[in-house]
Amino acid sequence: MPHGNHRATNIVHASVLAVGILVGAASLFAAEAPAPIQQAILNEPNQHTAEVSTEELRHILAARAATIFDARPFREFAISHIPSARSVAAKPGVPMSEYVSDAAEIGRAVGGDKKAPMILYCNGPYCGKSKRLADELLDAGYTNVRRYQLGIPVWRALGGICEIEADGLRYVLEQDRTAVVIDVRESEQFRAGTLPGARNIPRSLVLEGKDVGEIKRAKDDGRLPMEDHNTRLIVVGDETAAARYVAQAIAHEAFHNVVYFAGSFAEASAMIRR
Repeated sequence: MPHGNHRATNIVHASVLAVGILVGAASLFAAEAPAPIQQAILNEPNQHTAEVSTEELRHILAARAATIFDARPFREFAISHIPSARSVAAKPGVPMSEYVSDAAEIGRAVGGDKKAPMILYCNGPYCGKSKRLADELLDAGYTNVRRYQLGIPVWRALGGICEIEADGLRYVLEQDRTAVVIDVRESEQFRAGTLPGARNIPRSLVLEGKDVGEIKRAKDDGRLPMEDHNTRLIVVGDETAAARYVAQAIAHEAFHNVVYFAGSFAEASAMIRR
C-alpha cells in the first residue's frame, strides 16, 4: 500500500475509534442521570464535618430534626436568614476577617448536649464561617455537627425564602433605597396606611401556580421589579403566614432576594417610626 494511503487509513481508523469512545461515553452518562440540583453538596476534600443538601435541609426544617445555626454576624442574620435559624454571637477577640461564632453560646442553646443534632450555614461555597465554627464545636466535643455549605446564596437561588428581623427591617429601609416593600394586606387596609413606598399585592388574590393571578398582574404593571430580579423584596402583612405565602410565590417567579417579616404589620410600622 502506498505511504499516503496507509496514513489515510490510520486516520480513518483513529476517527472511528474516537467516535466509538464518544458514543460509549455518551451512553454511560445517559445511563447515569445527574442528581437533582436540590440534592447537590459542595463535597470539598478533607472536611471534618459532613454536608447536607438543600433537599435534606428542607426535610430537617419541616421535621424540626436539628437546631439550625446561622454562623454569620448578627446584622447579616437580622437582614436575612433561613426561617427558624438561630443567631450566635461572635467569639470574643476574633478579627472580622477570621470571624467565627462563639461555641460556648451554642452550648447554652442546646443545653450542653454534646450529641445534639445541629446544622450550620453561612454565606455559601466561598465562605469559611460555618467551617470554622464546625471545627470549634468538634474541638469542644460535639459529635453531631453538619453544614449546609451551599449557604444563603444557593438557598435563595433554589427558591428558598428568608426571614427578616425587626432590626434588619429598620436597617434595610434606612440604608437601601432600592429595596421594595410588598404589603400583602387587603386593598382597603393598604389605602388606609402603609409603609413608605410600599406596593400592594393582596394575599387573597395570590393564586397557586406560576404566572397567574395577582402575581402575574404585578409583574405586568410594575409592582414587581421585572428589570432587576436581584432587587431586595420585603414582604409584610398582618399575619406571618400570609407574608410567607406571598414571599414564596414571588420567589418562584425567579426573584432571588425575597424576605418576609415574621411580625405583624403594626410591629413593622412601629419599628420604622423609632
